[in-house]
Amino acid sequence: MISWRENADELRQILGRLEATESSGRHLDPDEALNTWRDLTLEVRASGRTIYLIGNGASASMASHVAADLAKNARVHTEVFTDLSLLTAIGNDLSFEEVFAEPLRRRMKQAEMLVTISSSGDSPNVIKAAREAIRLGGQVITLSAMKPENKSRSLGRLNFYVPAQTYGWAETCHAAILHFWVDQMVAATRMH
Repeated sequence: MISWRENADELRQILGRLEATESSGRHLDPDEALNTWRDLTLEVRASGRTIYLIGNGASASMASHVAADLAKNARVHTEVFTDLSLLTAIGNDLSFEEVFAEPLRRRMKQAEMLVTISSSGDSPNVIKAAREAIRLGGQVITLSAMKPENKSRSLGRLNFYVPAQTYGWAETCHAAILHFWVDQMVAATRMH
């Protein structure tokens, strides 16, 4: 058994090893990458465009939570694909790999943003959606964990990776990163 303090120290160490890269694989300082993400988000908001957030399981819950926080507190237009009828219809009639890509095909406009949250970084429906968003001229931001060579890390304009080896650690780290982004947006909103 580990103590709470040891648990908190491990979380601090994992978050401290956050890696940020561009699609080319070029490493960025995490603060530089997070500031770029904030600036891209401000551009999306200023143009009246939408930020889509996707994930599976707990990552889907995070996507919904962050979308609500951004909409309410930072006045950003957001969308998540949480309608049960839509998800099950696409999953049944097309395939589960299409549950995010198909709605993006019908809704996403050029220069809008897709934020993907995937602990493994290899979820087929998330990868397919990221590729579709790129094809549509969207900007992709990825959050992933576990394997450093996961597919998500080469898809985003910005890719955030934490070396967490369990779903619990990955989800906790992703929540911290997403809340930092929201807090940056709220601070930027108050300045304007």
